[in-house]
Amino acid sequence: MSAIGLRTPVAPASGLRGPVRVLLRQHRRALWAAGALLVLSVAVVVGLRIWVAVASSAERCADGDTTRCGDGLYLTTYARTSAETFLEDGGTVILLLTALIGAFVAGPLIARELESGTYRMAWTQSVSPTRWLVARLTVPAALATAGITVLVLVYRWGRSYLLESPYTSGLSWHLQSVYPAIGPVAVGYAVLATAVGALTALVVRRTVLSLSASLLVIGVVVKAMERVRADLWPTDRFLGGHNPGADAWLINGGKLTASGKELLWKDCYSTDRMADPAACMRNRGGITDFLDAHPASHFWPLQLVETGILLVLAAAAVALAFRVLRRRHG
Repeated sequence: MSAIGLRTPVAPASGLRGPVRVLLRQHRRALWAAGALLVLSVAVVVGLRIWVAVASSAERCADGDTTRCGDGLYLTTYARTSAETFLEDGGTVILLLTALIGAFVAGPLIARELESGTYRMAWTQSVSPTRWLVARLTVPAALATAGITVLVLVYRWGRSYLLESPYTSGLSWHLQSVYPAIGPVAVGYAVLATAVGALTALVVRRTVLSLSASLLVIGVVVKAMERVRADLWPTDRFLGGHNPGADAWLINGGKLTASGKELLWKDCYSTDRMADPAACMRNRGGITDFLDAHPASHFWPLQLVETGILLVLAAAAVALAFRVLRRRHG
């Protein structure tokens, strides 16, 4: 029997390996740019922490004070104040990066192929529309998740060093400019941005319009979550002047009447700016101080609930994307 007769036919590559390889080859420049941006971001945080550590030789107190300890004057090094200024917008940067991910998926990755018609070539080469879309969802989602996770870990590491000072105020966990960069919420936004980008591309099918629609939807979700974030987990109530902790997220404060009715301080301030708020409370029957707040222990419950909501929204967007694909292309 000849060698030719014994040769086993080689089956074509199955699964997603083919579409994934093509996708990575087509957008290798964008991937290299994203990798360079990731390295640059990590280098900035590492550089800031090293700068603060080197400058700490001028600090004379454990809290970072460069003046004589206990003299009533607090002065930090330029390195520490500069690092805090740079890092206090970490959450905003993370959200911008996730928005760019969604815009890239919506525009260059999917809508451009639909607009130009190049997707037909892939579909005629044993790549079904479903596999085509799966590749364009899984590759950016996996890369975005890995990159954002690295940024979150590095940012938390750099931020933790500055939090050793009790006078650091711009890096509190509950601030909107910090919160998205210190937990799994960042990954949730990255996954949601990928799903929204795919959905808008399939619905709009125009590169610029899809990109713009993706940015708009992601922006709306971000603003909506900022408005409802405080209500995602029940607050703790502190009575009689009890302190919830220096790093607590204060939500509401005021006094309780004898019947238990809540009177808020903000109502007294808004009625008459020149009036005494304490007198306003007394006149309205306020007796016991109360404070509703999220202590630092609520960080993880809030993060996990918000992440779950984002992932549910992402799953819904993916399901709609495949439904649109099947309806238009079978």
